[in-house]
Amino acid sequence: MKTIAAQPFDFTFDPAHLALIVIDMQRDFIEPGGFGATLGNDVSLLSAIVPTVGRLIETFRTAGLPIIHTRECHKPDLSDCPPAKRLRGKPSMRIGDPGTMGRILIAGEPGADIVPELAARPGEIVLDKPGKGAFYATPLGEILAEKKITHLVFAGVTTEVCVQTTMREANDRGFECLLAEDATESYFPEFKKAAIDMIRAQGAIVGWTATVDQVAAALR
Repeated sequence: MKTIAAQPFDFTFDPAHLALIVIDMQRDFIEPGGFGATLGNDVSLLSAIVPTVGRLIETFRTAGLPIIHTRECHKPDLSDCPPAKRLRGKPSMRIGDPGTMGRILIAGEPGADIVPELAARPGEIVLDKPGKGAFYATPLGEILAEKKITHLVFAGVTTEVCVQTTMREANDRGFECLLAEDATESYFPEFKKAAIDMIRAQGAIVGWTATVDQVAAALR
């Protein structure tokens, strides 16, 4: 057993049953001109964590532990994109519209892909998900069961939406979850703080949090 110096208290795990899930580090959310930017967000907040997420991924690669990358995207015919999702608000562009990196959040388009610096390597799983949570309408649960995973480390964007949603889904399914605090980000810094506070409140009601260095120290 190994231990990560986490909050609200130490996170103990067996490396044989640990995996990393990297949520939605996609060009459409992180790069200028992508969907995130068209919504009026400062994407530099998200791009700033790319090196830290990269360090976390390399830590898991060096340890020989499973890595799962997710991408939020939809079928070209939008049959898996509910109108309530596509039509919300008054954005300048919507899911499926032509953007600077292809059709926005459509599977196979350049903008829906993971940023090049964090691209998956052979043997790493890439899951396309139509929702905010990575368990909804994906084989994630089956994949984790097959690999006998019980403990999960999370990174990615955005903290309060897809990351927290997936952590809550995992928590409900009995997984022990830890969020790498400096390998996740939001367009709204106050939302990130609130999400982290919620996750580790009441004795880790959703999960634990720790820094990438703390995770790396435990896996060395």
